[in-house]
Amino acid sequence: MIDRLIKEGRAVSRVDGSAHQLFPVAIDAVEGETLRDWVRQERASNTIEIGLGYGIAALFICEALLTNGAADPHHLVLDPYQETRFASCGLQFLNEAGVAGLIEFHPDPSEILLPQLLAEGRSFDLAFVDGNHRFDGVFLDLIYLGRLVRKGGIIFVDDYQLPAIARAVAFCTSNLQWTIEDVSARDPRHQWAVLRTAPVPPQRGFDYFVDF
Repeated sequence: MIDRLIKEGRAVSRVDGSAHQLFPVAIDAVEGETLRDWVRQERASNTIEIGLGYGIAALFICEALLTNGAADPHHLVLDPYQETRFASCGLQFLNEAGVAGLIEFHPDPSEILLPQLLAEGRSFDLAFVDGNHRFDGVFLDLIYLGRLVRKGGIIFVDDYQLPAIARAVAFCTSNLQWTIEDVSARDPRHQWAVLRTAPVPPQRGFDYFVDF
C-alpha cells in the first residue's frame, strides 16, 4: 500500500469520489522510512500521531509496529479535518492496507484530546507530530506529549523548517532538557527533527526560564 501510494501520488476518496494529490501534503518516502526506523529502534508498541492527513506516516508507523512483534500493537491518531479536508482518505488507506485493527481514531482537536488522554492516565512509546503548525498549537502539542510519552521517549516532529515549529522545539530543549537526536537536511517542504524527552523530569523553580 505504501509503495502504491508513493508511486502514484494521487488517490480517489471512496466517501465522495473526490480526487486528491497526496504530495507534498503527505510526508515522502525518506521521512516515512526514517520514522519507521525510529519506531523499530525504540521497540514501540503503543504510538500516537497528531494529524492523520493522507495516512502515509501512519502506514509507516503501523508497518514498524507489526515488525516489532508486540502482542497488542496500538496506534492512536487524531485529526479534526479527516472527514472534511481529507475526505477520510487516511482512514481509507489504513483500512485497505489491513491495519485498521491497530488504529484508534479521534476527530478531536489536539488541544482538547491530549489533556483528556493525560487525565485518563494514557501513555505512549513514541509520538509523531504533524498537526497545527502555528506556534501556540505545536507548543501545546509538545508540552502535552512530553507528559504522555514515556520518560526518555521519542517525539518525531515534521515541518521543522517552519519558524514556529523550530521555536517550539527550542523551548523544550532549552527549558525541559529534551535533546535533538536527529535533524534532516534543510527542505522547504518537509524537514524533520527527532526529539528525546528528558529521562528524568527536570526540577525547576516556579520562576525558572531559559530564553529560547
